[in-house]
Amino acid sequence: MEILYYILAGAGVGLAIGVTGVGGGSLMTPLLILFGFPYHVAIGTDLLYAAITKAGAMRAHQRKANVRWPIVLRLAAGSIPATLVTILLLKTVFGNADEYKHLLTTSLGIMLILTSLVLLFKTQLQQPSRDPQGWAETHKPALTVVMGVFLGVFVTLSSVGAGAIGTAILLILYPALKARHVVGTDIAHAVPLTLAAGLGHMLLLGNVDFVLLGCLLVGSLPAVSLGTRIGSSLPNRILQPILASVLMALGIKFALF
Repeated sequence: MEILYYILAGAGVGLAIGVTGVGGGSLMTPLLILFGFPYHVAIGTDLLYAAITKAGAMRAHQRKANVRWPIVLRLAAGSIPATLVTILLLKTVFGNADEYKHLLTTSLGIMLILTSLVLLFKTQLQQPSRDPQGWAETHKPALTVVMGVFLGVFVTLSSVGAGAIGTAILLILYPALKARHVVGTDIAHAVPLTLAAGLGHMLLLGNVDFVLLGCLLVGSLPAVSLGTRIGSSLPNRILQPILASVLMALGIKFALF
């Protein structure tokens, strides 16, 4: 019976991803925690879940030439080393998962709050830069690497942010990118980031439940496709604020309690 619940959970999150476009981490990880899974297992399992579910989308965007690989490489130059360092620190500094639980819960709360803010203010983020020749534009390559470091650390600790916050970073640093290029580039970076973080949690920390992972994939993969078709006929201006409010409440709960 539990396996059925996990498959249904995967289907529910997959459906929500398809309808709203929000990444699975912000939905799946809190749900797994509410199911009673330890924080470290929920986060580690969700990271591998995200890498697998987004791999197909990355291939599709690559075929349509939606990926800007120089930007992906800049982000990855910061995120992948940061991910590996974060995993190694968790392994060497802390004796067991209970000792770094507070770090995970606080990081999860922060990233959920940031994700909700991105959803609420996405329209403002999409506005063209008012200072196209300013400091940020001049130092764009270095800032991209720094933002990659930020994503590497916090996605590894929370499994949240590779999608929504990665998109926000691209919108701010690369306002001239077309929407399809923003999405394709963000997904292309999210796959190696979540894969590296997930493998680190699996191989070095033992934080992955493979039965749970399989159940989630069985439920979510077909549901994402269905949700995408449903989402095209639903008012996004209503759905995303509701989802943002839920994520904000969850974020405050995990960050403060």
